[in-house]
Amino acid sequence: MAPSLLHPPSQLSPSAALQLSQQAPVVLRDSPSTVSSSPLTALFSASETADLWIKYENLLLSCLRTGDERAAHQCLERLVARFGDDNERIMALKGLLKEADAQNNDELEVVLKEYDQILSENDTNIPITKRRIALLRSLGRVSDAVSSLVQFLKFSPTDAEAWSELADLYLAQGMYPQAIYAMEEVLVLAPNAWNIHARIGEMQYMAATAPGAGSPSYQKYLAEALKRFSRSIELCDDYLRGYYGLKLITTKLIRDLTKAAKQTDETEFTLPDPTTVERLNELATAKLSEIVRRSTAQEPGWRGYDKLEVAAAREILSEDASAASRTER
Repeated sequence: MAPSLLHPPSQLSPSAALQLSQQAPVVLRDSPSTVSSSPLTALFSASETADLWIKYENLLLSCLRTGDERAAHQCLERLVARFGDDNERIMALKGLLKEADAQNNDELEVVLKEYDQILSENDTNIPITKRRIALLRSLGRVSDAVSSLVQFLKFSPTDAEAWSELADLYLAQGMYPQAIYAMEEVLVLAPNAWNIHARIGEMQYMAATAPGAGSPSYQKYLAEALKRFSRSIELCDDYLRGYYGLKLITTKLIRDLTKAAKQTDETEFTLPDPTTVERLNELATAKLSEIVRRSTAQEPGWRGYDKLEVAAAREILSEDASAASRTER
């Protein structure tokens, strides 16, 4: 399916973002360059619709991703003309373009000071707060970014995007328990998000296999990861990352059954019996094989998978087949 300017482009692949940014000449030519700031005029204007402003914003973001800063500035000019300089969302977009125009860290620091000045006048400006945190991270000031996110979440504890960003920052520093906790807060806000279940499973797998992970923690993280990946595929039957994680975990448990069996009555977690682990491994193998086969063949309904994820699934299946062949010998 072709990307649409009516959907946020942040999660698009580079090629899809380029496809959107290439629409800039047509969109800018066919849409009004001067608009009224009056809500009543907008209400009765045929050429001015809510979709138009969504397109401008998403086109701006796509153009920035692909280096077309001239078109991005044109989009911003029209948004400013319509909503004014004092609109919080517009202020964040203006800051984003300044960040893109900056040639070095010194110029980025100037933008950061502008954010600080705006927040000193209005500390509830959420778009600017988020831009400031993103800029701190890009400048390598991770601890400052974490502190700012923690403070922001005290003010807005139901912001799933902020919890996810905090989890990513903790994960980048190898702080697995904190990263898992932050991502679980996302799950509280979106309990049926299968991708979040799988993401937590990935974090728990990384925590289990991190250097220095002790035996009790190792077993606990593997048990929790197995539950997360299982829940992920329960919620979405064709979710590749869920099946990939399930395959990864069950393969590890099968290869390490003696270690997995060393559980005491004092533990607060349980691992499935070996037969259940084997069955889950077979399920993951069968589903991954189907996804790889049908997505590679570009069958209808199987074309939305990321090529790199499909390649990773093909690789783990190949490794599994090679290991089985050696065992038979």
